[in-house]
Amino acid sequence: MIVVINYGVGNLRSVLNGIEAVHGVAKVSSDPEEIANASGLIFPGVGAFKSAIEKLKSLREKIPDVPKLGICLGMQLFADLSYENGVHEGLRYVPGEVVKLPRFVGKVPHMGWNEIRVKRDTEILDGIEDRSLVYFVHSYFLRTDSKFVVAETDYGVTFPSAIEKDSCYGLQFHPEKSGDVGIKILENFVRITKR
Repeated sequence: MIVVINYGVGNLRSVLNGIEAVHGVAKVSSDPEEIANASGLIFPGVGAFKSAIEKLKSLREKIPDVPKLGICLGMQLFADLSYENGVHEGLRYVPGEVVKLPRFVGKVPHMGWNEIRVKRDTEILDGIEDRSLVYFVHSYFLRTDSKFVVAETDYGVTFPSAIEKDSCYGLQFHPEKSGDVGIKILENFVRITKR
């Protein structure tokens, strides 16, 4: 059972629908025991870092060592620190810090379709072509070491659009809003959780 963790952010139903569309078994939950017994965890992402990380604090000890998928804000929560409205400690799954898109890039938030440049082979992007279009909505991004970056995107600045470290996978874009490309990525994650 994949658990989409409910820590008070939006888009939970869309993510759940995406997993069910690829025949994954999932539920939305904030129950510590259901989280502890999950085969995979999804950290969804529409919301603010501070409120999300505060709600996750009580669940943190129950988070098992299983594959994890962070979507948008969920990916940012994997970082060491975030500078969104102050300085906040993250889950420290992936070394790095969450910073705001610079003003010179143009309109912030970065919203709409943009392409990803695949940097290396990875299971989460299996079957995804280089320069595939995906859907973004974000004002911040995770700045991390290039060895963890599996895809990147240009928006006046180049930022990681997909990362991987151990069994943690992060997507700055929303697969549940990214058509067939996003569905394929969710299908890949379901497969990873069944290993």
